[in-house]
Amino acid sequence: MRKLLNTLYITAPEAYLGRERENVIVRIDDEIRFRIPIHNLESIVTFGYVGASPDLMYLCAERGVSLAFLSPSGRLRAKLATPTKGNVLLRRKQYHMADDVGETLNMARNFVFGKLHNCRAVLRRYLRDYADSEASAAVERATRDLSFQLERVLVTEDIDELRGIEGEGTRTYYGAFDHLILEAKDVFCFRRRSRRPPLDPVNALLSFLYSLLAHDCSAALETVGLDPQVGFLHSMRPGRDSLALDVMEELRPYLVDRLSLSMINTRQLSIKDFEVQEGGAVLLNDEGRKKVIQAWQSRKRELIIHPYLQERIEIGLVAYAQALLLARCVRGDLDAYPPFLWK
Repeated sequence: MRKLLNTLYITAPEAYLGRERENVIVRIDDEIRFRIPIHNLESIVTFGYVGASPDLMYLCAERGVSLAFLSPSGRLRAKLATPTKGNVLLRRKQYHMADDVGETLNMARNFVFGKLHNCRAVLRRYLRDYADSEASAAVERATRDLSFQLERVLVTEDIDELRGIEGEGTRTYYGAFDHLILEAKDVFCFRRRSRRPPLDPVNALLSFLYSLLAHDCSAALETVGLDPQVGFLHSMRPGRDSLALDVMEELRPYLVDRLSLSMINTRQLSIKDFEVQEGGAVLLNDEGRKKVIQAWQSRKRELIIHPYLQERIEIGLVAYAQALLLARCVRGDLDAYPPFLWK
């Protein structure tokens, strides 16, 4: 396992990134506000309209540090392309598998199974903690529906049907999600998933954290030598990291949804952490983003026992563990890809 390094998040729109020998520096109003050695970083993620010097970009490329520029809502605008890592034969095998209908179905099935399993686990955690609540019956129905959909995932032999089951499972899960929100219901009310743009604070929080997770998954796949753009569940589309989205699906409930619910239910966020833009889009403001990034980084430092590897690792390494297992599967070292199944 690789050591978990740091991600530097830049949220101030007036910041400018530069280089000072082997250090990354952050300037605001021509004043150096932050300095960190490049060897302490794994990636740099910026939000808003942050600038970066060519010298810093060269340093990041030379040291294999990813540099991504995101919109204030967390949507990827651009990223620094570093030299391709890994064995070309591994990527060649990945491309062949993606062109094979049977291989694509097998891979996609495991991604979907992992996602729906973990969605059900989130709902079951609520039932364990709040078995006597008024919403328990509705949540219990959703868990039963997800169990039925999981059975269908295992027997389907059609990729389009599999994607349909995944869509049904997602609607079932999000249909019960509002019941898991226990505090400040006047602010954090979840009716449906809205993405582009998010139309309420819950969707704004989910979308922002999903963008962070997608960045981590893409970086992890690059690290092990796989092509993040060539996926199995998500079809290929220019500019989209389809394989990163595949891996991300199974990790959303455990890494993002649980953190979002925790921050809401412990009142770490309030209406003051969001802003409504012209047209109705709801986004985290600067202070809200700082709170969420701090919680995200803290969450990634927690330790768990990986359910397949049976090793104690930091949560921030889960994406890398799954990328490693996926690479082994593509190489033929594993008979099938083992999704991350939260118990």
